[in-house]
Amino acid sequence: MLFLVVALLLLAFVLGSVAYLPWPVTLILGTVVLCWLAVFTVRERRRRGRTGRA
Repeated sequence: MLFLVVALLLLAFVLGSVAYLPWPVTLILGTVVLCWLAVFTVRERRRRGRTGRA
């Protein structure tokens, strides 16, 4: 997941869509996306762990 976030962030920067935002804003938004993906991953693993044990 972390690789995906970093790859998308770099791709967006190279393509120029993030070029208009200051670096701190870009890093904060990347961190927010990373945290959201981490929470999503933990919730999915917990959910699948419960259904797999039945």
